[in-house]
Amino acid sequence: FYDGLIFHRVISGFMIQGGDPTGTGMGGPGHHIKGEFRANGVENNLSHERGVLSMARAGDPNSAGSQFFIMHEDGPFLDGNYAAFGKIIEGIEVVDQIAATPTDRADRPLSEQKMKKVTVTR
Repeated sequence: FYDGLIFHRVISGFMIQGGDPTGTGMGGPGHHIKGEFRANGVENNLSHERGVLSMARAGDPNSAGSQFFIMHEDGPFLDGNYAAFGKIIEGIEVVDQIAATPTDRADRPLSEQKMKKVTVTR
């Protein structure tokens, strides 16, 4: 699903966001999942520190679909309100490179930042 998609939102010192099949920040897989975080009644002790992956969502706590973000720097203010679910174990320097790319006023990279291959390991 994610191979070939772009990071459509990049905020250096905060996070990089991708996972939208339309590349606009408005798309998703066509379904939503329950937000697994404290404010939504689910205990989640994974802190939003550098390298952590978390589900992006709209205002509705159960609106996450395929979009996710990777923390470029620590963001403890997100803890309990967003569903953190993993951590980068190799290649954090790639996150740094993407975070350093120039963006427009809407935080969209001026040059495409594409996910070549996405691999999940347990």
